[in-house]
Amino acid sequence: MNAVAKVSKVVGGTFSVWVILFACLGFFLPNVFIPLKGYISIFLGIVMFGMGLTLSSADFREVFRRPLEVLIGVVGHFIIMPLLAYVLALVLNLPPDIAVGVILVGCCPSGTSSNVMTLLAKGDVALGVSIASVSTIIAPLATPALISLLAGRWMPVDAGALIKDILMVVILPIVLGVIVKSLFKKQAEASAQALPLVSTLAIVLIVAIVVAGSRTKIIESGLLIFAVVILHNLLGYALGYLFAKLFRMNLSKRKAVLFETGMQNSGLGATLAAAHFNPVAAVPSAIFSVWHNISGSLLATWFARRYEQAEMGKNR
Repeated sequence: MNAVAKVSKVVGGTFSVWVILFACLGFFLPNVFIPLKGYISIFLGIVMFGMGLTLSSADFREVFRRPLEVLIGVVGHFIIMPLLAYVLALVLNLPPDIAVGVILVGCCPSGTSSNVMTLLAKGDVALGVSIASVSTIIAPLATPALISLLAGRWMPVDAGALIKDILMVVILPIVLGVIVKSLFKKQAEASAQALPLVSTLAIVLIVAIVVAGSRTKIIESGLLIFAVVILHNLLGYALGYLFAKLFRMNLSKRKAVLFETGMQNSGLGATLAAAHFNPVAAVPSAIFSVWHNISGSLLATWFARRYEQAEMGKNR
């Protein structure tokens, strides 16, 4: 198990590299991954089950200890990213499938790696975990409602089917993970060491499958999609930071809100897009998965260096 834990730690720490690698594999070897399309929801369910295995009462303690700050983070997330996606789709006059894909990823809950970025950036991890947990729990209602409201301009949306899918691939696996952890605590804690490896494998496979299935459209509109995704993510970071600052949060809390706002559960976006819309609508989620881990890592490193410089300045 120690060997697995070491490998898992290395793989988890180089997550961005693996996402980029598998995105390239999906693009250049599409026939390898296209047959796996039917397993996308299963792969996401594995990631969510792993999340359930790691949840504890402490993750929700912050909700009751400082509900206003958690509420600010959750509201900021579900207002900023969906509206940004909608505005970008209108301003850039995106094709319907791409517009829906951008809005879809914008309406998803916080990303699975946002807490890691907050930790690396020396931010308020407890606040970040609470925001991510609450945004995920309310996603079965919030995400379909927002998608219906914003994406309905481009194509019809079956909110009921979206709710059902989110419950099945997000909430149910999380609940099962929590139950397994409560019944088999020691075994769950031991297996948690392998979670970064398993989660990384599941997410990179989702990315590869989506890229493989939309290879032609990526060739046609790849630059446009990349530009929209990068703008969406970076503006999300900036507005998330300013939103937290508006409520006079300190720097550590601002970092948490920033990452919880700008980083999305793009695996969920890809799953919903592949199941309910044109496969092209899943491309923004796949590219977002690649990009937000790169941008998040760079931003977290920058924050960490500034923190270290500030600490060195205090000690002089």
